[in-house]
Amino acid sequence: MRRRLAFVLPMLLLAACSSAPQPRPVIAPPVGGRARGIDMALDSRDVVQELKGSGLHFVARYYRSPLSRLPPLSPDEARAVSGSGMKLVAIWQYQSNRPEHFSYERGYADAIMAYQQARAVGQPNGSAIYFAVDYNAPERDIFGAVQQYFRGIRAGLTAAGGGSPPYRVGVYGSGAVCTYMKGLQLANYTWLSASAAWSGSRDYNDWNIRQGLRTTLLSFDHDMNDAQGDYGGFTVPNRYSSL
Repeated sequence: MRRRLAFVLPMLLLAACSSAPQPRPVIAPPVGGRARGIDMALDSRDVVQELKGSGLHFVARYYRSPLSRLPPLSPDEARAVSGSGMKLVAIWQYQSNRPEHFSYERGYADAIMAYQQARAVGQPNGSAIYFAVDYNAPERDIFGAVQQYFRGIRAGLTAAGGGSPPYRVGVYGSGAVCTYMKGLQLANYTWLSASAAWSGSRDYNDWNIRQGLRTTLLSFDHDMNDAQGDYGGFTVPNRYSSL
């Protein structure tokens, strides 16, 4: 009987260990005290269980044209992310991969729509809205239409704020785009695209956010991002829901 128990007990312990819930993987923090987050196209509330305890510091979500087929950041989602202890990063993106989209007038209109959506979710004054230039813009576009687009953004936010822009402007794009817009003080923050082959990107280090690739620790579609210093993130009051 004792021999049988000596054989059975280790087997039972092994079975119990194998059936125990496995710990949720935590995304490793970046070196140097930087923040780590993700950008994603869909509502982050749909992946609430994976975000809990993930170790992420922020979630970047989009303001969009009403014509977009993708969901914009909503007030409920903003409260949920904030209630989880993570920051939000706001980015405007619509037809941002089309060179013909960029003009002063389009920048002005995009800024007004981004402002309205930011107000709807409760984004606080002084935080940032990034505007995307989602293609490898050549110099003629950067110096021409893209520059005019960001001048329109500045004018639109100034008008929306009654003479003083309520939000700081960020630019998402290549190293060349980031360098030029920040150099002209048309952007306060820069978000470097993960497309390393784009113009000026390989040697660009003056970023506030740097986009990377997807991690296998999360099952849904996303991009990883590192942030350093002040990157324009924010939280909103969490009155109704939390992750």
